Amino acid sequence: MKFSRRHVMTMIAALSLSSAMQLAQAADAPHVVLKTNLGDIELELNPEQAPKSVENFLQYVKSGQYTGTIFHRVIGNFMIQGGGFDQNMREKPTRAPIRNEAKNGLKNDTYTIAMARTGDPHSATAQFFINTNNNNMLNNPGADGWGYAVFGKVVKGTEVVDKIKQVRTGSRGPYQDVPVQAIVIESATVTK
Repeated sequence: MKFSRRHVMTMIAALSLSSAMQLAQAADAPHVVLKTNLGDIELELNPEQAPKSVENFLQYVKSGQYTGTIFHRVIGNFMIQGGGFDQNMREKPTRAPIRNEAKNGLKNDTYTIAMARTGDPHSATAQFFINTNNNNMLNNPGADGWGYAVFGKVVKGTEVVDKIKQVRTGSRGPYQDVPVQAIVIESATVTK
């Protein structure tokens, strides 16, 4: 197939416009900083592809839900999970669950953040996890036809995530994979 110079220039212009729009969307994306006792983790959220999950997460951030919670489940080459328990392993109250957005095209790749849930695909509330590996088995459609909804990614503090994934864990009551030394989310703040 032969393209005219005009056709090629039109395609280049369209690609440039598409790239510019993606950059503009990224520039407008909300950012949240999780200040932990091991360092800060900055997240860039994706409201374009995961609007319900982002809105839900931001409501919890703004209400102070995450202050004083811990990363209560750490499985090194899988994920680090937090946002639901205080340092005494008491679960914090939450709002109603949200609808699963795992069909949004975002993948559970290393350093992405996703909604934690139970076996019910539409049970996500406040808990989240950061992938420490490319976890393709969590992507849509998943074993249950849904998967786990990714709604952002770590843009600063990957070294902190790497520190957390290497901590020593054990059992605490009925819970497994709990860090021996508490990894506390001291605050969660919308910065952009």
